[in-house]
Amino acid sequence: MIRKIMLGILIGLMILKTVPLFSQGRQVISWNTDWKFHKTDIQKVKKVSDTVWSQVTIPHTWNREDMQLGKDFYQGNAVYEKQFKADPAWKGKRVFIRFEGVGNVAKVLINNKMVGEHKGAYSAFSFDISSWLRWDEINTLQVVANNEARPDVIPVNHQLFGIYGGIYRPVSLIITDPLNISVDNYAGPGIYIYQKNVSENQADVSVCTELNNKTRQPQQAALLANIQNREGQVIQSAELPVTVTAQGLQRYCQNIQIQKPHLWNGLEDPYLYKVTVQVKKQGNIIDEVSQPLGIRHIEISKENGFSLNNKKIKIHGVTRHQDRWGFGSALSNKQHAEDLEDIRDIGANSIRLAHYQQSEYVYAKSDSIGFLIWAEIPFVNTTTGQEKDNALQQMKELIRQNFNHPSIYVWGMHNEVYEKNAGGYVSQVTAALHDLSKTEDPGRYTVSVNGYGTMERPENGEGDLQGMNRYYGWYEGATTDLEKWMKKLEQDYPSNKIILSEYGADGNIFQQAETLPLEFNPVNGTFFPEQRETRMHEIQWGAISRSSYLVGSYLWNMFDFAVPLWSRGGIPARNMKGLVTFDRKTKKDVFYWYKANWSTQPVLYISDRRLVERTEATTTITVYSNIGVPALKINGRKISDPETGTTAVHFLFKNVSLKKGRNKINVQVKKGGKTYTDEVYWNLK
Repeated sequence: MIRKIMLGILIGLMILKTVPLFSQGRQVISWNTDWKFHKTDIQKVKKVSDTVWSQVTIPHTWNREDMQLGKDFYQGNAVYEKQFKADPAWKGKRVFIRFEGVGNVAKVLINNKMVGEHKGAYSAFSFDISSWLRWDEINTLQVVANNEARPDVIPVNHQLFGIYGGIYRPVSLIITDPLNISVDNYAGPGIYIYQKNVSENQADVSVCTELNNKTRQPQQAALLANIQNREGQVIQSAELPVTVTAQGLQRYCQNIQIQKPHLWNGLEDPYLYKVTVQVKKQGNIIDEVSQPLGIRHIEISKENGFSLNNKKIKIHGVTRHQDRWGFGSALSNKQHAEDLEDIRDIGANSIRLAHYQQSEYVYAKSDSIGFLIWAEIPFVNTTTGQEKDNALQQMKELIRQNFNHPSIYVWGMHNEVYEKNAGGYVSQVTAALHDLSKTEDPGRYTVSVNGYGTMERPENGEGDLQGMNRYYGWYEGATTDLEKWMKKLEQDYPSNKIILSEYGADGNIFQQAETLPLEFNPVNGTFFPEQRETRMHEIQWGAISRSSYLVGSYLWNMFDFAVPLWSRGGIPARNMKGLVTFDRKTKKDVFYWYKANWSTQPVLYISDRRLVERTEATTTITVYSNIGVPALKINGRKISDPETGTTAVHFLFKNVSLKKGRNKINVQVKKGGKTYTDEVYWNLK
């Protein structure tokens, strides 16, 4: 008898562990395993045996190797398939499938029936699959993904970066009650948090919830909005009785005033509250969604530049692409976190997430770290005249899916797309994107980006801010022209709000040079030594740091990334303007240049350390130190009195003599009772 009782208890515990519990309404199931993959057309799948399929785990891209090696990468269809049995507990509920990202166009089929199509590689999308499910047999889900560039889907080519194919971000099933917080309205969270009148004394918060009722009858329910502090304590609540019609999406707003709010203050103090909205019916919770709340006030003015909570901030920004050597765009959260940690380490306070919507994890992690985020859509490089509808769709997805992230301060509308006449196609599309952005989100700014560096361009002036990409010393002019450009722009347009949205140069760590060639070809050249990138950034950040005209600046790029149609600088399919190599294994000299200038962490670093083999007996030794003037020793011989370079952390020991053979170079700084050192070895032939 005791054995039977114990067996019954054990079986009961197993059932509790394995059967989904719906007492709290919504259930979210990770759906990233047990997928089959085949690189072919959907029509061909029916004619081949199971032996052609590969077992894959999401995230996955079929271009993780070929797109990183050159222009001969696979473009076309591929099929993902997953078989599953519908849980009987789902009957009478709504079952959604949500994809966070599929490149570039995705068609979703269940049991050979078309459920829906999504155009665009970078935003999430979801479909209600309830009516397609079979309850008495195995269901087959197929996703046909296609990564070909199309004239009606942005980006319209692979020119600036490759569009990786595949289900390269996570997939989930979401099961809800027929009365639920919206899941399929552009795959947004279903609750949208507005804030105004923000100060240290109080903040007015409005929590707006979208409800869907698929019961075919009006439903009586209550909305309970709780605001919790970091410790999980509810500090404010609002409850609203609602009658939800079965005709269309319904939106309800609850206004809450918070006294003495703890403000979200960027890197200094990224304090986050949590807003949880519950849908209650007859006292039972039938749905629940939580979102972050960072209470902050951002203002950009010509008088004060960028201010966060009425405190002026100088934006030290980097840009970031989402791919990595050997993985493509199919990155794990751990890899995203590593990238963000490198950005924090360098001392940057802002990231331009170029040139497309990135992982949901990246935005959430940026909230908690305290980065200021520039989020944008991939309306880049060129136009076809057919992409307007898709650009508007992707902007709406970007805003709705990321509306509640306090880190985001601006929506990017386009990058380097041009026209000959004011009021033409580009201006029309950009004006429509600006209008959409302000309608969806009146509380944030918009920006467009030009590559010509002049306000007279006809496509300018359609956004709140004007970004300009300037590559002086690389694609045009001399490196020192950047400072002249800033002064001229300030003279001609003193009231305009302008951001230096890109600047930089390529640097190949496998190419080193004691003397930089005067002539080089930035488009077709094969020799891009690391020193050229380093010297250009030393000059350009020096000029930027002395200017108060720009709202902010973003260097291009934090990491090297793949450009499959390029072959430059000795490595095919690579943009090497990063501060860190594509595999994330090597931080270039220029990384430490910015860390010394931006970070509060102690930095003492000898530049040009990979230039080990030398032929010139007399050289300049460059040292970055933000902890004081370094003392230099060459083979034990002390050399003092360095010159100061372009900023206060830049030290130049000129006309230093090296001996034949191996040379030991050592620098030292004593500060706060601690001795800091750095050391390299160079060989003189």
